[in-house]
Amino acid sequence: MAQVTLKAAEGIAVLSVDRPEALNALNREIVDQMDELIDQVAADDSVRCLVIHSDKNFAAGADIKAMAECDEEGAKVFAFSPTYNKITKLSVPTIAAIEGYALGGGMELALTADIRIAGKSAKMGFPEVTLGIFPGAGGTIRAPKLIGPALAKEMIFTGDAIKADRALAIGLVNRVVEDDQVLEEAMKLAKRIAKRGPVAVRMVKDVINRGLEEPDVIKGTEIEAEQWAKLFNTYDQKEGMKAFMEKRKPTFQNR
Repeated sequence: MAQVTLKAAEGIAVLSVDRPEALNALNREIVDQMDELIDQVAADDSVRCLVIHSDKNFAAGADIKAMAECDEEGAKVFAFSPTYNKITKLSVPTIAAIEGYALGGGMELALTADIRIAGKSAKMGFPEVTLGIFPGAGGTIRAPKLIGPALAKEMIFTGDAIKADRALAIGLVNRVVEDDQVLEEAMKLAKRIAKRGPVAVRMVKDVINRGLEEPDVIKGTEIEAEQWAKLFNTYDQKEGMKAFMEKRKPTFQNR
């Protein structure tokens, strides 16, 4: 039985975990299903934005029972990083819509997104050290880059969960909304993004990510300028500027 669903309409894909009895905790089967669906998103040219959202709880960590008896080799098989890295590498923007708990592997899943929106009652954190392990699906890498090493270390060393208002204050999430408006807010934002020039959006996501990894600012700006100039070979650039001058909405063709 599928525990992960993918629904797409009007250029927006929504990926959801459906395991309410376990607060949408993740396991190997769920992540394998997610992996296949992410491949579908990557191959679908009609998708302009991906929203990751699960009802009531984003994902309350990973399935501890499934991990408890793992040895080193078993733990490597259990690792979620290959799938999470696929999400990070998607060319389209991604939004994590966080309700309830986003803990451990669930928090690491949220970190794969470009943008995070949380409900007021959401709780986020990395409780792994309370189990004798540490985040192993990108948390030790992505969290420090997002909120800085000192705050990330505090969260990871203590294992304490933080509330949405604190997450907003430290930059872990982009915005906080009422609990019953999380998905609605994410969809509004996704639809706004979907209306923009898709070639430009994909390219600028790549440029931003490459710039974050490039230690030389001058080199980063050179990459930016090169990719920016390439857009002037596209139909969408011509259409976008022509529409602006003609005072109408552009009709982008994704080319």
